[in-house]
Amino acid sequence: MADSSSVNAIIKNGEVINSGIKTKEQEAASKTAPSGYDKDAFMQILVAQMKYQDPLEPTSNTEYISQYATFTQVEQLSNMASAMSLSRASEMVGKTVTIKQTNPENGTSTEIQGVVDYVNYSGNKAYLNIGGVNYDIEDVIQVLDSSYTEALEAVEDFQKAIDKLPRSLDMVTEEEHGLTIDTMYQYYNENMPDKAKKLMDKNYVTALLQYVNRIDDIRNDTHRKFVEKDDTV
Repeated sequence: MADSSSVNAIIKNGEVINSGIKTKEQEAASKTAPSGYDKDAFMQILVAQMKYQDPLEPTSNTEYISQYATFTQVEQLSNMASAMSLSRASEMVGKTVTIKQTNPENGTSTEIQGVVDYVNYSGNKAYLNIGGVNYDIEDVIQVLDSSYTEALEAVEDFQKAIDKLPRSLDMVTEEEHGLTIDTMYQYYNENMPDKAKKLMDKNYVTALLQYVNRIDDIRNDTHRKFVEKDDTV
């Protein structure tokens, strides 16, 4: 019995007529495999063509040279694509990436986000290792710069701190909340990076100013405002 994993082809006059009858496994694979042949399949077909050519009308050397040149181009393109994939993957080490994976059975998608620890290269493909798990580089949908992730973390922590303040402004007191609100005002107004400010939810900014002004009212002081930097300077 013939090996179902081999390349089956009918050769007539040195030309491939068809690829033979596919097994169920081959049918399923053909639905997900990319169109066209890779370099290994191309070489197997070329060898089969030479083996089964018509001895009375053999394929000319010129045709073989032409087909070999085509094979060489296929191999060069494959090597180039692999090198570009590895280079692209290497640039992601240390960065936060978002990976989207789709379940082929039910079509549902899940997203994983994490820092790329290192890159594995296997079978002419690059895999990103995140937390000990390898992910196909083709599944990456987002790459985040380290300064962006740091700003995002700062914003999340700051907004959580605002959430801890009383829900009602009437419950804000000088003794319990005055120093905390002053510190938060100073941080946002003077120390928070501009990139982080742009990531802040506007509702949180409004809420913080309301808390600050509540403390101002308790102290009978003039309402403070946030100093916005002039981006044109």
